[in-house]
This record gives sequence, C-alpha cells and structure tokens, in this order.
Amino acid sequence: MADTKREIERKYESDDSGPPDLTRVPGVATVLDKGVTHLDATYHDTADQRLAASSVTLRRRTGGSDAGWHLKFPVAPGVRDEIRAPLSDTLPDELAALVRSRVRGNALLPVVRLRSDRDVRHLVDADGRLLAEVSVDTVHAERLTGDGGTARWTEIEVELADDGDPAFLDKVEKRLRKAGVRPSKSTSKLARALADTAPDTATTAATTAAPATAPEAAPRRKRRSRAVGKPVTAGDHVLAYLRAQRDALVELDPAVRQDVPDAVHRMRVATRRLRSTFRSFRTVLDREATDPIGDDLKWLAAELGLDRDQEVLAERLRSSLDGLPDALVAGPVGHRLTTWAEARHTGAHGRLTGILDSRRHLDLLDALDALLTDPPLREKARAAPEKVLTKAVRKDLDKLTGLVTRALDLPPGTDRDVALHEARKKTKRTRYAAEAAAPALGRPADDLVKAMKSLQDLFGDHQDSVMARKTLRELAAVAHAAGESAFTYGVLHAREERRAELAEAALPGAWKSVTKDLRPWTT
Repeated sequence: MADTKREIERKYESDDSGPPDLTRVPGVATVLDKGVTHLDATYHDTADQRLAASSVTLRRRTGGSDAGWHLKFPVAPGVRDEIRAPLSDTLPDELAALVRSRVRGNALLPVVRLRSDRDVRHLVDADGRLLAEVSVDTVHAERLTGDGGTARWTEIEVELADDGDPAFLDKVEKRLRKAGVRPSKSTSKLARALADTAPDTATTAATTAAPATAPEAAPRRKRRSRAVGKPVTAGDHVLAYLRAQRDALVELDPAVRQDVPDAVHRMRVATRRLRSTFRSFRTVLDREATDPIGDDLKWLAAELGLDRDQEVLAERLRSSLDGLPDALVAGPVGHRLTTWAEARHTGAHGRLTGILDSRRHLDLLDALDALLTDPPLREKARAAPEKVLTKAVRKDLDKLTGLVTRALDLPPGTDRDVALHEARKKTKRTRYAAEAAAPALGRPADDLVKAMKSLQDLFGDHQDSVMARKTLRELAAVAHAAGESAFTYGVLHAREERRAELAEAALPGAWKSVTKDLRPWTT
C-alpha cells in the first residue's frame, strides 16, 4: 500500500566543500553526522515529458531507508506531497492511476537515471529533537533517451523534519547565504538533469512548463493559436478562464482518487464552469465544436454529483440529528444514518474512480486540450473584451431575472421547488460568466460574482432541504419496515420544511437587494 508524506525542503548550489558550520543556526544544539548513503533512482515520464511539464516526478529508487517508488506532486514552492509504494520491478497500479489524467494513453518510459552520494547531517535541538535533515548530494545524471547526455553536480538539500516549523528553514537559509551559498536555480534534481543533459540546454521541457497556447482572434471556423500572454481580446479572456478550469480537472484527479475532502466538489465546480462558459460565450467560441464537449462535461458533472450530493446531504442530516434533544430521538436513527451514508459513499466513490479511468473521460481531457490549442474562435473573439463580455454576462443575468420572477410568483409546492432549482442553476452560470469576465471588467464583475454567490447559497439551502426531506421519507419507510420508530424522521422532516419556508421567505428581499446593487448590469 502507498503512503503519503508532506515534503518541505529547499535546495542550494554547492561545491565539494559542503555546507558551513550549522551549529550557529538559532535553535540548533548539535549537528549529527549520519554518514553517506548511495542512492540510485530512475525517473519515468512520457516521451513528451508530460509529468515534468507539470512539475510531477515519478521515480524508482534503491538505497537509503525509503527504497521504492516515489510519486511527487507540487503543493507550493518548496512543498511537495510524496506518495510512496514498495519497491517492485513494475510501476504499482495505484501510482499509475494517480498520473493517468496527465499521462492518459501515453507510455511511461525511463528518461533519466540519477546516482547520488548523499552525505547526511541531522540538525537537532537541545532536547535531541530533529529539526531538519541537511544533505550534500553529489549527483551523476544520465539521460536514458535521445543522445544520452550526462551531467554531474553537487547540491545541498535542507528538508524540514516532520511536523517542523517552516520558519526554521528561513534561519538555515540565512546562515547559508551568509556563508555564500545560494538557492538552486532548478526546482528539483530531475529538472536540472533534464536541462543539463539535453542536446540543446537552452530550451528544455523540465525548466519551464510545457508550451501552452492562447487565442489569436480569428473569424468563425478559422483557427489559429499563439503563445500565452496577458489577455487582450475577448477570446483571450474566455480561453484563459477555460484553461484554468481544464488545469483544475487534471490536477484534482489524484485528490479525487485518494478521497481527499472537498476534491470531488472542486472537480465538479471546474466541470460546471467549463460547460457554463461554453454556453455563455457562444459569440466567442463556435458551438459546433463546444457542444459535444459540453455534453461530456454534463455527463462528468452528473457522475461527480453521485458522490458529492450524497456527502453534502449526509453532513446536513447528521448536523440536524445532533441538534435534536435526546427526548426526540427514538430508535437507532444515528446508526441507520451512518450506515446509509457509508454504504452510499463507498459505492459512489468506487464508481467514480472507474469513471476517471474510462475512455470517455480521458477523451474529454484530450478534447479540451485540442480545443485550447486550436480554439474554434468566432469573429467577436478578436474584439475588445468590454463590450463582448458585458453583453454575454448581461444576457445570462436577464434570463436569471425571468426565472426568479416566475419562481416567486408560484405558490409553495413542487412546481415552485423545481422553478427555484432552475433559478439556482442559472445563478451559477451567471456567476461563472462574471468570473471569466472579471479580469477585463474589474469591479462591476467582481460585485456580480459576490451577489450571485450570496443568492446561490440561499437557493442552495432551499434545494438541499428539498433533497433532505426526500431522503428522510425514504429512511423512515425503511425504519418502519424494520419495526423501528419513524418518529424522529418526522421531526427532522418538519424542521427541514421550516428551513425551506424561511429560505423562500428571504428570497424576495434578497433578490430586491441584488437587483438594487447591480443596476449597471440591469440598465
């Protein structure tokens, strides 16, 4: 089984003389010499270095105390999550799955071999507690593809101890800089190896992200692309927003597979943002190209929703139950709710990982890449963003106004519940359109995003109540059939009805406030 470790470290240029005296670092009582370890690591990537382009590293390493397979994902500068699996001849399936969104159908090949002599020192405090590990690595790099170049260098690596204070690394760096040691120009050993062993070291896929593309405005159906830069045209802004959501789909894939809290929700939001942007900006992007992708995004959002909706509902019902006095809890309600939630989650998550491995999902990611590389821009994509984006956002807001007005005119009941749910979906679409336009339109768009978020929360609470009542009726029927009391389910149902009534009562005032604050968009 794989396990995950948060790695916080910094790298520095070095010569063979090694680091200065580190006992002068505040808090360090002793520097312990832990000897030299010989490490042999083979790094794997696709032929076009997709992992390196994302600053992801995958290696099989022998030597040291952690021999095995190591997969590292960037978290922040100097911070990575390292997922480890036992040593084996072939890549473990669980690690292969975690890079599938990046690799897709491409083979993983050995690309670089690094053999290092690691001279290790432990920095410990007066109580003998480990503060950081300092290593002087003499590295021999060999490229295993192409011309097979080689390189050699020495570097200093300072890794924070588990649960250590990151501020301690600042103290170490201050001491190193004072002694003339400077931070490494490369983010990792692999990045440096790829750069130093490349046939043309001036350009390499390891030192910069893979070349991306942004739009060059073009007439309808004529496609062109250019390097990403600061957005200028309406097309630039729309594609920049789409690119960010595409990146989120890819980057969140490992977290969803590992069942990281909120990962499913964030991926679902990225999916919805992509689809909403296609629909809102049809004057910018040709719908003949975007509609098929939008259909697949709708499918993916629905599959993600099977897990996410259940998670939200379970949390809501647990909270409601916890808020009841003991006298109103009759029968094993808590146990039945927990069993229902766990069974639903296990089934939904297992199905979801299968969806992420499916050909349809991987083809969707390929289609998004192709669209962003060669965007189907329409004539208005070349125009200045203010007029084009404003018109698109205002169109969404006008449709939302009609939906809200209709919903509020309906009497309480199923028809109104459905109408409010439709208004909620349009609120999200308007919000996402404003998000895409915000870099070009500034504060008016930012204000609209905030207003839509507030309205979305109100609609969301109402819809959650609708779904909670449906689930409570189902759970009550099961409990009754098992000979248990259904009393508590009825109490919870009544409370949910009251929450829905309060949400509906607040809507007219909330909508009036929104329209008052957004006069630039409604006039």
